[in-house]
Amino acid sequence: MQKERRMIRIRQLKLNIENSQEDNLIKKVANLLHIPYHNIISYHIIKKSIDARKKDNICFVYTLDVEVTKESQILRKIASKDIYKAPDEKYTFKVTGKKELTNRPIIIGSGPAGLFCAYLLAEHGYKPLIIERGEEIDKRIKTVEHFWKNSELNENSNVQFGEGGAGTFSDGKLNTLVKDKGFRNKKVLEIFVENKAPAEIIYLHKPHIGTDKLRGVIKNMRNKIISLGGSFRMNTILTNIFTENNRVVGIEINNHEKIPCDTLVLAIGHSARDTVEMLLKQGLEILPKPFAVGVRIEHPQALIDNYKYGSIKNKKLPPADYKLTYTTKKNRGVYSFCMCPGGFVVNASSEKGSLSINGMSNYQRDEQNANSAIVVTVTPKDFGNNPTSGIEFQKKLEKNAYKYGQGNIPIQLYKDFKDNKLTMKLGHIKPVIKGNYTLANLNEILPDYITESLKEAIPIFDEKIKGFAAADTILLGVESRTSSPIKIPRDNAFQANIKGIYPCGEGSGYAGGITTSSMDGIKIAEQIAKEFKPLNE
Repeated sequence: MQKERRMIRIRQLKLNIENSQEDNLIKKVANLLHIPYHNIISYHIIKKSIDARKKDNICFVYTLDVEVTKESQILRKIASKDIYKAPDEKYTFKVTGKKELTNRPIIIGSGPAGLFCAYLLAEHGYKPLIIERGEEIDKRIKTVEHFWKNSELNENSNVQFGEGGAGTFSDGKLNTLVKDKGFRNKKVLEIFVENKAPAEIIYLHKPHIGTDKLRGVIKNMRNKIISLGGSFRMNTILTNIFTENNRVVGIEINNHEKIPCDTLVLAIGHSARDTVEMLLKQGLEILPKPFAVGVRIEHPQALIDNYKYGSIKNKKLPPADYKLTYTTKKNRGVYSFCMCPGGFVVNASSEKGSLSINGMSNYQRDEQNANSAIVVTVTPKDFGNNPTSGIEFQKKLEKNAYKYGQGNIPIQLYKDFKDNKLTMKLGHIKPVIKGNYTLANLNEILPDYITESLKEAIPIFDEKIKGFAAADTILLGVESRTSSPIKIPRDNAFQANIKGIYPCGEGSGYAGGITTSSMDGIKIAEQIAKEFKPLNE
């Protein structure tokens, strides 16, 4: 008779970082389950985080699934809310559509939303066509590095546009606060690992890939989609859509080529401003929405490590991060965003005569400085209620940044920012930047209500992280593209007011970052599979 083998889940298993070897982990599991060490057949980590509240006893905190014999018998003897039968957490993609597809689904944009939508559709026989205005990843990297060195901008292939989307030149964060009842988040991480991302992203509490590793993963995903019947058109811009009876029937690309289309996924990203203008003219409903703007701030990574870990030095501990929030006396939210341990601040411009910035880290996060956006919430009350009012607001800030930075990233010491004085000389902290910079006064770039909010919040953040508001802390401008300034409403079938159009991802107002964008792309693929049969049937 075959022995019973089932998985037991154990939560809140803590090991001091000094004693976190695999043998110690298995011994602790055996003690918790009251079984001999050798009765543990296998285990895998579901989640791993760090508890650094006690600096003299920093621990790794695990959630594990453990394979044992006689699981039911073991569980009957244990009374703990943290030890129980492991649940089934498998993602399922259902193809239930009955309608025939007249044409291949077309996806506009190869960022996370478009890429994951295409990946799931390709896996299930829908043979999607992906339209991307920028270059494929290897060419794009060369184009971006040339821009950082020589300030010669390609408006269609840059940090914002190109294979992989804006997330390709970022920290590659994969954590999300979205509830994942359908296990889409888990599926996203599994697909990344299938395409050669580090396996640890499956279980780390705050996983990240890093811009260097993410590039190879994206290329692998593209090749997999092609192998399954999908195809890509790079250096290709959506320039028009055609409708009949309030339904999409075709698209135009590069101002001349027409392609029939009745299933169009808009995964355009948060910076395709010309596409938004075109869609508005064609009658697509678009609304303004709140977002946030501000600056990037740079500190020595050692300062942030000391805040989180104390004086302990242990190679098992990753470079530390932080998350800060504050509400001003005038009821404006100020918060840290896209914090990059051991990273770079990058020139992320996509339009000539304008300048915006972002943060980026490699997988090792081993640069000297930590950086983060410190941003202030803005709403249509600040910039207007027209569909593109938020875009115009962003443009004004970015043109100011370009002007006062003389085409380069404008930077200023915190003390000078606080005193509204032009910075004449940097202090002990040296900027870690991709692109060129110019000493400037950020007060001349941002509206008063933004600068006043930052000046109120940063000293409060210093109360939590001592040295955060040091005189020679570096501020950089302008962080203007934290999220999309528009939202394209969609109905219960995930379609816009023009039927057959599926707004998707961050650019359409339904996500914020790589993971949530990827999950939204999966949702759209599910909806298409719910309505239509695969092309190969």
